[in-house]
Amino acid sequence: MDTTWRVLAGAVAGVHYGYVGYMVSGGFIAWRWPKTIWLHIVAVIWAVLIITVKIPCPLTALQNNFREKAGERPLSDSFINTYIRGTFYPTDQQNLARALTGLVIIVSWVGFARSQRRRKASHVSVHRATPVGHV
Repeated sequence: MDTTWRVLAGAVAGVHYGYVGYMVSGGFIAWRWPKTIWLHIVAVIWAVLIITVKIPCPLTALQNNFREKAGERPLSDSFINTYIRGTFYPTDQQNLARALTGLVIIVSWVGFARSQRRRKASHVSVHRATPVGHV
């Protein structure tokens, strides 16, 4: 039974990593699949709220619940502070890591906006170039 709870806690950690990866790369994914930009916007807003307002993350709570049921101690800190900080960037560089993450997201959104303008412009020019009745 403890093994099941450990596996579930690990799965939630995997979902957490997936969320962080999507938060960083989702704007670029939207260049190919534009409708996904809304999901990415929600993911970024959620991340900003967790950092600025200190809203508790439900994934961390779920992971802690599974860890406790497995007889393990809950995380003593947030997922980011436990698994990301100190592994993907130096512990004392959290503000720089956040700024760079924000920059990557902004670049992805600017690129997304540009790709959408190009798509609309090419769509309009194709329709203007096609004579009426000649599709």
